[in-house]
Amino acid sequence: MKGLANRKYSVYYFIILVSLILIARVAYLQLISIKYKEQAQKVTLERQLVYPSRGLIYDRNGKTLVYNQPIYVIYATYRKVNPQMDTTLFCSLLGIDKDIFIKNLNKDWSNPQFHKSIPFVFLSKVSPEQFAIFQEHMYKFPGFTAVERSIRGYPHRHGGHILGYLGEVDQKIIDHSDGAYIPGDYIGKTGLEISYEKELSGSKGINYILRDNLGRRIGPYDNGRLDSMAIPGEDIKISIDLDLQAYADSLMMNKRGALVAIEPATGEILAMVSAPTYDPNLLVLDENRSAGMLQLLRDTINRPLNNRAVTNRFPPGSILKPIISLIALQKGVTWVQRPMSCFGGFRLSATKKMGCHGHAPIHNIEEAIQHSCNTYYLQVTKDFLDQYGSKYPGVGLDTLVSYLHDFGLGRKLGMDFSYEGQGFIPDSKFYDRVYQKEASGWKSMWVLSIGIGQGEVQLTTVQMANLAAIIANRGYYITPHFINQYLSGKPKPEAYTTKNRMRIDAKYFPPVIDGMEAVVTSGTARSAWVPGLTICGKTGTSQNPHGKDHSVFFGFAPKNNSKIAVAVFIENAGWGGDWAAPIASLLMEKHINKSIDPSRKPLEEKMMKGLIYSDLADFIPQKNKVRN
Repeated sequence: MKGLANRKYSVYYFIILVSLILIARVAYLQLISIKYKEQAQKVTLERQLVYPSRGLIYDRNGKTLVYNQPIYVIYATYRKVNPQMDTTLFCSLLGIDKDIFIKNLNKDWSNPQFHKSIPFVFLSKVSPEQFAIFQEHMYKFPGFTAVERSIRGYPHRHGGHILGYLGEVDQKIIDHSDGAYIPGDYIGKTGLEISYEKELSGSKGINYILRDNLGRRIGPYDNGRLDSMAIPGEDIKISIDLDLQAYADSLMMNKRGALVAIEPATGEILAMVSAPTYDPNLLVLDENRSAGMLQLLRDTINRPLNNRAVTNRFPPGSILKPIISLIALQKGVTWVQRPMSCFGGFRLSATKKMGCHGHAPIHNIEEAIQHSCNTYYLQVTKDFLDQYGSKYPGVGLDTLVSYLHDFGLGRKLGMDFSYEGQGFIPDSKFYDRVYQKEASGWKSMWVLSIGIGQGEVQLTTVQMANLAAIIANRGYYITPHFINQYLSGKPKPEAYTTKNRMRIDAKYFPPVIDGMEAVVTSGTARSAWVPGLTICGKTGTSQNPHGKDHSVFFGFAPKNNSKIAVAVFIENAGWGGDWAAPIASLLMEKHINKSIDPSRKPLEEKMMKGLIYSDLADFIPQKNKVRN
């Protein structure tokens, strides 16, 4: 009997133990674990994202450059889709075929990104017109919902490279966004859209919608207490002057190259053209986007998507001579009144000579700049490199490079723009590698071409424009940038208000500037002369071993209290005074005078209509030319 009683108590204890375990498990599932709660909410709650409007972009005068226009995204919840639905009607309403319907509805359900009870993007980029037709029949298709989104629109066809475009996020962006982006979201891909993505994008909101077991909407969950509002993106004014940008585009038609205009006192970029350019409306995120992108990608000769103004690097040619002048004067390796005879070129050896065009003897540095004397600057460069002794040209070169870095060369300027190039300035280590087989090392005579902006020296067009701004400012620059004003009142970043000063004494700028003025009035850039406007500049003809040389010019106006600094680089266009100089001068004249002098109208027409690449002769290398 005693054993029977013990077995009875054992059964009681076992039942109690099992009951306690079950109670604990139920309590855990209901009170602690959120797994089943989440599954229940997937049925009863719909977590609906509310997308913010993206910030608008205006030009410096308040003209709209980028606005938002509505577009619709169709979402599907797989388990709620009626298998017997009229797919023929559904597809015809949205303008898709059944293959797309099947592909978009059936996902890889083993991928944690998708769940049959959670809405996913079925179709994006549905136009308002298409959606209006679909919406009338939407009640026939349970499991499908729509969310209004906004995409970019452009009231003007200018500034495509500046503004950039949007695109859908990829998985890499999603994985590194800490939840900020999900599949189907849009993000800035290029230009200012990506540079100011954080400010322009805003923040999403969330609405929790209560639905019954048939999926019908009942109302907001918990009276909307859990909902959050979307925060719109920040509106910004950028530094571009739309009218000036349009004029710059017209001057750069039928050409390959770049133009950058900067306001010297502020560092704000007034206009920037990469030619050929493209209409930003081609890349609007609508049903025509693929065709527009394909059209641009197919032009493999001109490559219109390539931003030549900030990424491509070119030999600057003789526009580097004013900078070499300032550095050489500062280091005392030359002096303002230094005279020099040219004799048609600089002799590199008994049999080799680097040519120069015929001009009168040089009496001072002003005339050296005016006539762009290669002999003068090759000699000055040799003196600079050998200032510590002819056996140590690398020390002299690195001294020169340190000053060129001050001028923003050989490195990124730090502008608020994507994919900025840094150009290239060779230093002693570079030439040590090039001439490593030379037992006695390399000599200054072997690298003198850097002093006239040739050889391995390469700059971006925005760096060239910044050099002009530095001279206009008599020794400082503010990092070139596009942000003019946050309309929320937030201040500009400090980097875009700070003066970067050169290690050049103020007394050395006047003779260099006088020489640049003489270039326009009676030198190599007479085509840039404007009645009543003092323009200071310098032409360059940049060597191109693969064909016709490049036309280069940089300058500023007026001479005192300058309002604009410009650099123009035209590929395969020949002399700097033929194309780059007149284009730059027309842009300066337009910005300052607001109109073009009647005497210069024929020149304006030529620059706008001139087709530089008219025949194959433009690409035939030209030998024995003088470059200035």
